[in-house]
Amino acid sequence: MPPRGVKKGTKRARQYEHIKDSLREQGKSEDTAEEIAARTVNKERARSGEARTASKLSKEDISSGRRGGLRSNRKGPRGRTRDQLYQEARDRNIRGRSKMTKAQLERALGARS
Repeated sequence: MPPRGVKKGTKRARQYEHIKDSLREQGKSEDTAEEIAARTVNKERARSGEARTASKLSKEDISSGRRGGLRSNRKGPRGRTRDQLYQEARDRNIRGRSKMTKAQLERALGARS
């Protein structure tokens, strides 16, 4: 069921169903998928002026789709894994790669973390 204020058959209702279905396919529970879909639709409604009230963050923050999990409470470094970097180093024939750490491989490849 789409969030309150979203009429059946509208673009936002279709967006809600699409997000929910996509999350279910990724293995999320029904409740979690519904909550994330509702939050996403509500934020988009606020950004476009469709909602009666909207928080400052909803209006000024980057869009949910563009953010793509930048603030997903994920701990640890982001970027390619050491194994991925090692494979590229092997493809480029970089010497000493087997003894390099992830940071050293990134520097040797000129990659950004």
